[in-house]
Amino acid sequence: MSAEPKKAHNFIQSLIEDAVAKGAHTGTVVTRFPPEPNGYLHVGHAKAICLNFGIANTFGGECNLRFDDTNPEKESQEYISAIKADVEWLGYQWQGKVHFASDYFDALYNFAEELIERGNAYVCALSADEMADYRGSLKEPGRNSPYRERAVEENLKLFRQMRDGDFQNGEMVLRAKIDMASPNINMRDPILYRIRYAEHHQTGNKWCIYPMYDYTHPISDALEGITHSLCTLEFEDHRPLYDWVLDNISVPCHPRQIEFARLNLNYTITSKRKLKRLVDEHIVDGWDDPRMPTISGLRRRGYTPESLRTFCDMIGVNKAGGTVDMGMLEFAIREDLNIRSPRAMCVMRPLKVTLTNYPADKTETLVLPVHPQNPDMGSREVTWSQTLFIDREDFALEAPRKWKRLAPDQAVRLRGGYVMTCREIIRDQSGEIVELKCEYDENTLGVNPEGYKPNGVIHWVSATDSVECDINVYDRLFNAETPDSDKEGDMLDHLNPHSLVVLQGARAERNLASPASDLPYQFEREGYFFFDQKLTEKAGKPVFNRTVTLRDSWGK
Repeated sequence: MSAEPKKAHNFIQSLIEDAVAKGAHTGTVVTRFPPEPNGYLHVGHAKAICLNFGIANTFGGECNLRFDDTNPEKESQEYISAIKADVEWLGYQWQGKVHFASDYFDALYNFAEELIERGNAYVCALSADEMADYRGSLKEPGRNSPYRERAVEENLKLFRQMRDGDFQNGEMVLRAKIDMASPNINMRDPILYRIRYAEHHQTGNKWCIYPMYDYTHPISDALEGITHSLCTLEFEDHRPLYDWVLDNISVPCHPRQIEFARLNLNYTITSKRKLKRLVDEHIVDGWDDPRMPTISGLRRRGYTPESLRTFCDMIGVNKAGGTVDMGMLEFAIREDLNIRSPRAMCVMRPLKVTLTNYPADKTETLVLPVHPQNPDMGSREVTWSQTLFIDREDFALEAPRKWKRLAPDQAVRLRGGYVMTCREIIRDQSGEIVELKCEYDENTLGVNPEGYKPNGVIHWVSATDSVECDINVYDRLFNAETPDSDKEGDMLDHLNPHSLVVLQGARAERNLASPASDLPYQFEREGYFFFDQKLTEKAGKPVFNRTVTLRDSWGK
């Protein structure tokens, strides 16, 4: 089932509405999402997915999923499967079958011969270095290749020899014959085909020549009947080449390319090449590491499809570049989880508490709401016993000013339970505090104590009826706003050393031994945490990943 259409109006929607009103566009609106299968999708792709499918939904049209698979040396079935899963997880369904640019390799080859026959393409034997020299610069025009004026018959013969494997990698290329003096360097006789002896994941070893992206993309769009080819802004300078290709071959239609600003997120890398480096150099634990900005990483961290769609709607679609603050993404997931996330208690750094005036052989079952503002979510049961755990950070030997937690001879309420007062501190031989002896007030369950006021409310679990778990406290992977900026050096220089802190031996409510929710839990007073099935199986005990803090604390 497709996600709901986007409510926000954007300039692309306005352009299409205007074209429809003027009769310049009739019929079905057809868009496409065309990733290259050379890595996992990241949050920037989420924006493109929401835009392409959202525009199609808004106009009652269709959106294709097409893999632009023209570089077999960097592509794999793993990436194809991951991309399909990500699109579906976001809530979208493509029209019909999945398309591949490789589906059109025969047609692309025939169109290349058509360009040659029209005198618009030629086979060139310049080396890569020579070609760069001939291309010129932004200030100087390029020079014609010495092979530019080959006869049509010779070009056809050489191109077919390229196809048949008569040349080595890099020995020959097919180039468009456009204008070596063009101020747009993309139009200075760009390469259309190059030789690559590489097995393709879809076509096997049928081909040893592969088309370039700028040649493949417009033709694939035209063959699929795409009406609006929505691209990020870096393709604006490529649009003349997109149009030139379609204008010089006999394709059935001419899609309209429209560019929009890509998503740049601070403290984040959104380059598949650089993300792959993080994976290859084992800086992270794979493409789905919860610190990665990949859709699969965000999913494993506990982000919801609804929160990502909301985020994409918040940032909008425009022509202006710029950087979006990570706080907006975190705001989107907080807003979603605050409404829907079940509550639970988890003690991250357990400190033993013994209630000296509570019977050792007695327990009570306390009933707490799953969500305090949503009674329809039901209730949960926790056990009150003589021995409890509280968080070490909730106890201070010397209470600072305005301390709202536990201190010697001071009282606090335990969430959903009784009020207790600390009477004695137990230390081990090294002097570390290992236990607190406290007294509970049996008359304070659900009511305020008489004659004194507790400092505040803290969370807790029963020592005898809780589950041990590990907590992965994830934070931003980089501590620089633009970690991949050339002026800031290598991105690895800006890794956040605290991007992952593992807390072992945490204790959580017993029902978290097998979490029933497919959403992150709000661990009360701590943040939102998502059950990690992959790490749980490895650790042999529940493992939770911190999705996001309860409030924005990055600035602090």
